[in-house]
Formats: sequence, structure tokens, C-alpha cells
Amino acid sequence: MSRGHWQDSRKIVERIMVCGDLVLETPACFGNGERTSLTDMPLALDPLEGRGLLTGTSIAGALRAYLREREFGYGRDGGSDVLHNRLFGRQEDNEGEQSWVITYDALSESVPGIELRDGVAIDSKTRTAESKKKFDFELLEAGTHFPLRVELLIPQNQDRNTLLEGLAIALQGLENGEIRLGARKRRGLGQCRVTEWRVMCYDLTTPEGLLNWLNQTGTPQTGSRIADLLGVKAEMDRREAFTVEATFGLDGSLLIRSGQGEAGAPDMVHLQSRRDGRLVPILSGTSLAGALRARALRIAQTVGTREKAATLVNDLFGLRIQSSKDQPTASRLTTAETEIGSPLSLVQTRVKIDRFTGGSFPTALFSEQPVWGQKDTTLTARVTIQQPTEAEIGLLLLLLKDLWTGDLPLGGELSVGRGRLKGQKATLTHKGPGASQQWVIARESDHLNIKGDKERLERFVAAFVKEVRE
Repeated sequence: MSRGHWQDSRKIVERIMVCGDLVLETPACFGNGERTSLTDMPLALDPLEGRGLLTGTSIAGALRAYLREREFGYGRDGGSDVLHNRLFGRQEDNEGEQSWVITYDALSESVPGIELRDGVAIDSKTRTAESKKKFDFELLEAGTHFPLRVELLIPQNQDRNTLLEGLAIALQGLENGEIRLGARKRRGLGQCRVTEWRVMCYDLTTPEGLLNWLNQTGTPQTGSRIADLLGVKAEMDRREAFTVEATFGLDGSLLIRSGQGEAGAPDMVHLQSRRDGRLVPILSGTSLAGALRARALRIAQTVGTREKAATLVNDLFGLRIQSSKDQPTASRLTTAETEIGSPLSLVQTRVKIDRFTGGSFPTALFSEQPVWGQKDTTLTARVTIQQPTEAEIGLLLLLLKDLWTGDLPLGGELSVGRGRLKGQKATLTHKGPGASQQWVIARESDHLNIKGDKERLERFVAAFVKEVRE
């Protein structure tokens, strides 16, 4: 008697449904890939109702990558028979394994607000825009809600606790706000978080459990910690990172130009983004990263050779495509998008002067609306290096020094004194597997107070100098 194909099933004995409310903390770019839109990077929207679309493939890819990083560290892989491959599946040539995790597409709960932003490539030598490299893209506003749904299949021949632990670790990335979704996520976009989980377990070996799963009935367990709901520890973490979170005052004004504005608004307005239903001025992660990259290259070339300086900076900030031979790489330095607290917004009128006559230039009167610093105005810069070397940490410390002293301005119109910061407090954290070290730098009247191992900070800078010189 021949063997029936139904006997070769995956023998699923249990299904675990995990749901949560995913909230965007910063704007996100979920592109649809179309080239016929009015914008260069349009959003993926539901064509029937116009709601935002977050595809299951994007969610699954982010969860898989986060689990791999927790398992082996940033940018590392341990082979084929590892937890993230056993949980999310693998494909090698003509063989592979199917994923035990099913991720569903998510539509935003309502028609989302959309922001339009401009982007431009900056020449690191001239600090001006490169020709034909300006673009615009659409973003979903911060505060957009997505109903998240993930289902774990438990087969008869697999270790249940191992699969549950892997799923819990992956979902902790959303619980802790450590996963960013969409494009340009290393520059502050796509920050999201799940604050409450709902878990339902269906035992498919019983008629009652099978009927409950088919009808999607039952009382779920709710809570804020996914590991507790799934009954596992989920403590594995082999990542290493160095993080700088620095608070600055604003010395003068700051102008990061916005790509959109209302009728009757000044010609140039500082970049704003919607938070909790109101427009607030922000420091974008792209502006911060661009300024840091240009200054990092300048510092490295001043201290060492051009070749080693370029190698170090490209390895840290990612390699841009300059020719057909270049293979692009992702940045290991991530920046955050943060709100500027308590600024003063004033309109300033300016005019271009004719150098020959000394009078005003015809048709060259324009107005600007930057943000101005007050006594209580603050902005925070958050920068993280994944899997850092001591030389890269030393370079980041030198960049922090330039921001702290106002030598590295941010935004546009630097030549007229805009964008200069005054350092107030900085917290440096070096986390590794099973170990963590922290430094706190604070301005106190006429000197700096540094809490932590000062000698190790000096060793980081010495390692950078040695790296680019030798």
C-alpha cells in the first residue's frame, strides 16, 4: 500500500498567536517601489481605503535580523543550524526549511498623515549639494498605529521551549524599541514600539483547541513583557555597542530646511515633524550623520594618511557608490531623530548685496524661519556604533568634542553662524556580552566633570591615532 502524501505533513501540534499594537515613534518610510509617482519614494498604501501598509515580509526580516544580532552580535552569522534559521527558515541552493513563524501584513488603523521631506547628497569637500542628487520621499507620521499579528507553529518533532525563546527574543526588539522598520532606519526613521501583547495558545491535538483556532476564539493573556507571557527567560544577548547620548544648548540659531510649507510661510522654514498631533522642530538623523561623516573624514585625514582615513570612515559610515566597481555597505553608526525642546521661532528677512554697487541685489529678498536658542532650549544627539573597534570609539569621542565646543555646526547656512551647539551633559555607554561600562560628562561652570575611567577614554583616542597613521 502506497504512503499517502497527507502523512508527510509538518505535524503541527500547537499554534501560538501573538498580537500587539505597533506604534511609530518617529516617521517611517515604507516605499511601494513605483517610479511613476510625483515623489521619488512614494509610500505603500492600501488602494481601497488609503491606509498605510506594513508588509509581513518587512516585519519578518526585521525580527530575523534582530534575533541573529542577539545570537551572534552585529553583522555576524553562525552558519546554517542556528536559532534564527531554525525559527525563520533558511534557503541553501535547492534545499531549505520553511519558517515556523507566520507574519501577517498590517494596515494602519486609520488613514495616516503623510510628511514630505527632501534629501540631498552633500559633497564632503565643499559642504555644498552635489549636482543632480536631490530627491524627495514620503513618510508616515509618528503616532501611526498598526495591529501586529504573528503566529508560531509548534511541530511535533521540535523543541517547544527553544522556538518560544527565539520568538520572545525577536519580539523583545519591538517591545524595547530596538527595531526600526522601513527605509533610512539607521538615520532615525522607523523607530517603533509595542507596549502591550496579547497571546493565545491553541492545542491542535484536542477538538476544542482546533475549533478555537479555526474560530479565533478564546481569552488571551495580556501583558507588557512577551517573555513572561510565553514562559521563557529570553536573556541571550551577544551584541556589542558604544552609545553617546549628549544634550546641548543652542548657541544662536539652527536651520535645517524643510521640503514643504504652508501658503504664506517664509521662503525657508526649519524642519518640523508631527508629534502627538502637533508640529515640533526636530534635529533629523540624516543631518547629524552627514555632518559627523564629513568631520570624521577631515579629522582622520589630518591625523593619518588619506587611504587609511577613507577606509576607516567608509567602514563606519558605510560605503557610497562612486563607480560600478564599488559594493555598497550599510552604516554601523546609527543616529536618532529628536525633538528640539523649548526653542524660539522667529522670522528673519535677508537680502543679497551686490558687491559692485554695495546696494541690494534685484529680486533677491527672502525670509527665513530658523529656531533660536533660549536659556532652556535643549536638543539631544543620540549616536550608536554597532560592534565598534577602539579606533572607531576614539573617532566618535573627537566628534563629540567638536560638537561640544561648537566647532562642528549642524544644518545649513553655517557661514553666517547658524547651527552651533553648547555641550551640557553627555552619557557614554559601552555594552558588550555580560559587561557594561559608563561615563558621564557634565559642564560645571568653567570646567568639565568626568565620571568614569578617564584613562580608557584616552586609550580609545590613542587607538584611533595609531589606526590611521600606521
